[in-house]
Amino acid sequence: MTSYVIGIDGGGTSCRAAVAGSDGRILGRGRSGPANILSDPQTALLNITDAARGAFKQAGLDPDGIAAARAVVGAAGHNVGDAVHYVKQRLPFIAAEIESDGLIALQGALGDKDGAVAILGTGTIYIARQGEKLTYTGGWGFTVGDLGSGARLGHALLQESLLAYDGVHRSSMAIDSVLSDFNNDPRDIVEFARQAKPGEFGRYAPRVFEFAERGDRIAARLLKDAAGTVDDVLDLLVSRGTDRICLLGGLAPSYSPWIASRHRALLTEPEGDALSGAVALAVARFLRSPGTIG
Repeated sequence: MTSYVIGIDGGGTSCRAAVAGSDGRILGRGRSGPANILSDPQTALLNITDAARGAFKQAGLDPDGIAAARAVVGAAGHNVGDAVHYVKQRLPFIAAEIESDGLIALQGALGDKDGAVAILGTGTIYIARQGEKLTYTGGWGFTVGDLGSGARLGHALLQESLLAYDGVHRSSMAIDSVLSDFNNDPRDIVEFARQAKPGEFGRYAPRVFEFAERGDRIAARLLKDAAGTVDDVLDLLVSRGTDRICLLGGLAPSYSPWIASRHRALLTEPEGDALSGAVALAVARFLRSPGTIG
């Protein structure tokens, strides 16, 4: 019977899966909705399952076959509270390990090389490797962490919109566009924010970059402040010996021009993505393929 492994990249905005055979070759891929096991573990479980089934289907395999597969799940929110235990017990695979989305991203981006990745998406997390030592920074979630993240940027833009509406701060094109989305009614913003998940706040982050590039002073200020939080962490990693940095995540291309020049000089292109990293770890751990650090 053929053994299959699954790599899962569970992010705050979407979940991706890939199935590989016993030789480690990716056979199919699938995608579904958000999979943040900290903020919404039940939805994360549903979307992990849907993405895995989609990968099997694209590979021409029976989607029910995921029950006999072994998986490495890279998940946002893996390091907080009881989320890992809750989700791991309910995953639809015969065996699974839950890892940081930072670890699978680092493995995909750097292979077995030393260096660091900064994952800049709906949330933020940084992971550095020197030899066999792994160091995590950040990744504490939207409520008290994730500085510089898409969720934080979107939240800040909505907050500024209310300040401008009240006349505390001057308005701008970016603010006008947000108020227009909410019918110029601040109560609609408050109602949205009251129920919004990090990914929903994160949908406003691209607007900050867009208007900042057009010279909008409020968007530029928000982005400069956010980039400063990224630089703070990169300074720490460099002080610990990091000399190779990959910016990853949905906001990475947009952030590159905004981080400090001292860090831009250390940037390197990733070899692969987080999903390929998850598959590599699954192959190493469950199929005992040599040459991959777990």
